[in-house]
Amino acid sequence: MALATRTPPSLWNSTLGKKAVMAVSGLIMLGYLVVHMLGNLKIFFGAEEFNGYAHWLRTLGSPFLHHEWALWIVRVVLLAAVVAHAVSAYQLSRRDIKARPVKYAHKRRRASYATRTMRWGGVIVGLFVVWHVLDLTTLTVNERAWAGHPYENVLSTFSTWYGNTIYIVAMAAIGLHVRHGFWSAAQTLGAGNARRDKALKAIANALALVLFAGFVSVPVAVMTGVVS
Repeated sequence: MALATRTPPSLWNSTLGKKAVMAVSGLIMLGYLVVHMLGNLKIFFGAEEFNGYAHWLRTLGSPFLHHEWALWIVRVVLLAAVVAHAVSAYQLSRRDIKARPVKYAHKRRRASYATRTMRWGGVIVGLFVVWHVLDLTTLTVNERAWAGHPYENVLSTFSTWYGNTIYIVAMAAIGLHVRHGFWSAAQTLGAGNARRDKALKAIANALALVLFAGFVSVPVAVMTGVVS
């Protein structure tokens, strides 16, 4: 009797494949965060420059690309990365639970705070993205929104206690997510080894700190009157 052959799992169906998807999609989102933070810092140069930057984003690629086409291409790529990242994370989590159906008799902390909070941190970030779009893109929840005036809309958002609270909490969650996620992505993609681990962790910590400080500097500047 012929032996039954077993079809090897596809890249997506394998644990390694899902981790690779998480790593690549995470790096795409990290790149976006860095660029987005740098763009946000233009608010310190005044309304004219910040509004001019927002207008430039909508005309990027012109005249080859129509109005806002480049911006929509970025949005679609980013959305695809977010979906791929979230689906991979969920499926890996379910696979991990199935692999260990019985809880450990003695609970011990075997991971850092960032590692233990990756799941709820991801949920916070996801909810914040929805809020952020409704607040500064569609202007749905921004009570004093003024279409075509992003500088004034940012001031409006950070002139409220809840706008500042939501934003700062979300940036803290993003910082923790980046701190652990960057190092994990490097390990998955084969960049890590015994000699590089310390450097990779230092880079991850620096990235998380710079992103948190850069993003939070905007609401803090509005609250303290530095930007008005």
